Amino acid sequence: MAEQRGKNQIVTILGGSGFIGRYAVRALAKDDYRVRAACRRPDLAGFLQPMGDVGQVQPVQANLRFPDSVLRAVEGAHVVINAVGVLTSSGRQTFEAVHVDGARAVARAAREAGAERFIHISAIGASESSPARYAQTKARGEAAVLEEFPGAVILRPSIVFGPEDAFFNRFAAMAQVSPVLPLIGGGRTRFQPVFVGDVGAAVAAAAGGAGAPGAVYELGGPDVLTFRELLERTLAYAGRKRGFLSLTFWLAKLQALLTWPLPNALRPLTVDQVRLLQADNVVSAAAQAESRTLTGLGVAVPQSIGAIVPMYLERFRPKGQYSHYRG
Repeated sequence: MAEQRGKNQIVTILGGSGFIGRYAVRALAKDDYRVRAACRRPDLAGFLQPMGDVGQVQPVQANLRFPDSVLRAVEGAHVVINAVGVLTSSGRQTFEAVHVDGARAVARAAREAGAERFIHISAIGASESSPARYAQTKARGEAAVLEEFPGAVILRPSIVFGPEDAFFNRFAAMAQVSPVLPLIGGGRTRFQPVFVGDVGAAVAAAAGGAGAPGAVYELGGPDVLTFRELLERTLAYAGRKRGFLSLTFWLAKLQALLTWPLPNALRPLTVDQVRLLQADNVVSAAAQAESRTLTGLGVAVPQSIGAIVPMYLERFRPKGQYSHYRG
């Protein structure tokens, strides 16, 4: 199927202007697809257009809460991709509305429009038995997608890193103003961070026919690190020396509750994110044994944290970006 990649086929990607979406758009344009980047505010998505040739990338309007807008966005598309997700639940953008109802709406629209392939981006740790609402709704969203489009390919990345990420940037920014960083649960939770560019490449490969219909692929990078090790690397790359404040999970949840009135951008972590930290976030042994990984989607050499993160955390150094060039 991989030989069908590109050839001027139309691909609609919901959430095309988001963190993962923009890298998927770039990879799809490189493979010669005509890309419709569907988002709530296409007037703010002009930055996507230079990722392809003139007219190759077209931002269009769609909102998962309005199925008619989704159906218009996917009309005539050979491939439909759902890259919409939220890290925190707020206002009308709740976990339920986006991860479950929204995912179902996109999968149903793709089926009704006659799309050949459907790709859904979920997350490692998706499970209805998880204590975290994020993981619960991700699992229910996967089930809804497979009900509507049984041949869908589901991608579950671990923590995704890249210049616009919400992990390394958040803790590096915190280190600018706080003398300590929170070491939740002793910092023993393990993660397998994956580069957003590799996730985008996996999406493009699945669009071209890689990946078994109905299968779930788990995407992780080359490094498996604990939460403490990730924070230590963040400090090293940002040129900061900070201590750690060890918090038990229940104390971290209490802190999250006390900071609940603050905007999400100012809160260290939400209660739901603390719950997510209670379970490891790595590629499972079953996925590795069955090649349901980046390698199975043709991404043979995923990028490491050390090769990417130092470049964009340099701006958090005490004397500013490029300070080391001045001696």
